[in-house]
Amino acid sequence: MSVYPRVFSHIGLSVPDLDVAVKFYSEVLGFYVIMPPSTIKRDDSDVGIMCDDCFGKDWTEFRIAHLATADGIGIELFEFANNTPREPVFNYWRTGLFHFGVQDPDIESLVASIVAHGGKQRMPIRYYYKDAKPYRMCYVEDPFGNVFEVYSHSYELTYSAGEY
Repeated sequence: MSVYPRVFSHIGLSVPDLDVAVKFYSEVLGFYVIMPPSTIKRDDSDVGIMCDDCFGKDWTEFRIAHLATADGIGIELFEFANNTPREPVFNYWRTGLFHFGVQDPDIESLVASIVAHGGKQRMPIRYYYKDAKPYRMCYVEDPFGNVFEVYSHSYELTYSAGEY
């Protein structure tokens, strides 16, 4: 079997209020809504069986919406009836999803918009290579505590030097 780079397809986020999350991710980050909020109920359909496989047999229903970034990466937003708030402490050392990243050349305006719409700026906007390249980054949170990083330039350009 050949090993080659796979394409990143999508990421799923659990949120306490699907409608607010769709509004935030579409209006603040500009993601396209490709499937508006809908309800999935436990049944014998193909989707119901897949959800049983993933969640077990105790779930009854949830709401979901599908969005997409400008480069076609999917963002699945889930609202489960029994969701619990995220701990306010950022446990970056815990195994699991740490963050995801988005890119905008106007990082300052995007971070300000995130904060204005209920998100959080976790740190000042910083340069990676202040004297050599204009690449900037900042960790932020959506209004629900999901951490993500904003880059001013592409991932490839930011790390193409091969060192910090």
